[in-house]
Amino acid sequence: MAESSREADVAFIEALAELLNAKDLAELQVKREYGENDALNVRVSKNAPAPAPAAYAPPPAPAAPAAPAPASGSSDAAASTDDPASHPGAVTSPMVGTVYLQAEPGTPAFISVGTAVKEGDTLLIVEAMKTMNHIPAPRAGTVKRILVEDGAAVEYGAPLAIIE
Repeated sequence: MAESSREADVAFIEALAELLNAKDLAELQVKREYGENDALNVRVSKNAPAPAPAAYAPPPAPAAPAAPAPASGSSDAAASTDDPASHPGAVTSPMVGTVYLQAEPGTPAFISVGTAVKEGDTLLIVEAMKTMNHIPAPRAGTVKRILVEDGAAVEYGAPLAIIE
């Protein structure tokens, strides 16, 4: 009986791989619960080039000219220039996906540097698995930096913008 269960699991995994290709997905993860201590956890992914780290390369570059700021003796300034994600006003990505700064091509961007935002205002959109997820401002303030480019890939926890 265990052999037929194993064959069913193999067939299930093969079906997931076919679904991955048919829907042009990069990754798919499924957990099947069979009983209290019996489960199948499957993750199927394609070997794809990793453009996401390249999306992070531009943000550190602007931080380098701001290096003289720590000379003023402010440890907060040093933290914000070294790693945008550690800045207290950083808004990070809640998911892996593609960033869009406007609702659709040709329309104005949701935010720009200097824009005043209220808590809950849409800052940008992260598309994940063909779903457009509006990313709200976690607090009211002014947009000081936008750390991503339109159409860039982002990972979970990546800094998107700085609001002070």
